[in-house]
Amino acid sequence: MSIQWYPGHMRKATREMTKILSSVDVILEVLDARAPISTSNPVIQEITQGKPIITLLNKSDLSDPSYNDQWIDYLKQDKQKQTLLINAMTNESYKKIIDLISALARKKIGKNTLAMVLGIPNVGKSSIINMLAGRKITKTGNEPAITKGQQKINLRNSIMLLDTPGVLWPKIEDPEHGLKLAAIGSIRNTAVAYDQIAPYIIKSLLQKYPDTIKNRYKINVSSSDEYEVLEILAKKRGCISRGGVPDFNKISEIIVDEFRRSLIGRISLDIPKRP
Repeated sequence: MSIQWYPGHMRKATREMTKILSSVDVILEVLDARAPISTSNPVIQEITQGKPIITLLNKSDLSDPSYNDQWIDYLKQDKQKQTLLINAMTNESYKKIIDLISALARKKIGKNTLAMVLGIPNVGKSSIINMLAGRKITKTGNEPAITKGQQKINLRNSIMLLDTPGVLWPKIEDPEHGLKLAAIGSIRNTAVAYDQIAPYIIKSLLQKYPDTIKNRYKINVSSSDEYEVLEILAKKRGCISRGGVPDFNKISEIIVDEFRRSLIGRISLDIPKRP
């Protein structure tokens, strides 16, 4: 199963980003801390070669804390990048980000530093911009592709942020890669159905976090089959169709929603390789 969700505005946005890159001083690359590799756009990697990059591992409050520091160590291997672990819903990282932008910027006398914010949909770019600006500048939400065009935000400290739409790449070949993006909400639900996403989430939990299912849903699971577990959960949550048949669509929506809101627990889908 390859996934293709590449609306026209994403193609246009990629062209516009490429055109303006020559005037950009620093790149702020936003990744989801739950899936840093899966949320890294290879197209962005290609077009930003040579630019200083600050990688922001956002949503660190949702990711497995035991892997957060490991991801920092892993990403430090790329000498082109500086990496920070952040939660854009707080302002604790404000000074670190501003100081890094200033340190990496190519100084231009009498001109603001231009920092471009890049990332795929729903990794929290707009939330980061609002945090740095100290006020609500851009619209945020859990639905991907909210930002449709570029906009500049003056931080009033000699730094100008350039907000860009979240862009994916034209075709996601790796099925698991695509399911990870769908699980965290970076791909619209119309592109990948809930009843495809939920089995993947349950399978990941069974393999990496078996206790989370027991703790969240108060059931003992002996099966390693994700579909059997979904059937048990459907009965537990009363997701039953006529004739007593488990409603897999309804229980799948519940599982995906609870995963995205971290009600199941702090879960990481990408696991760092040892250096």
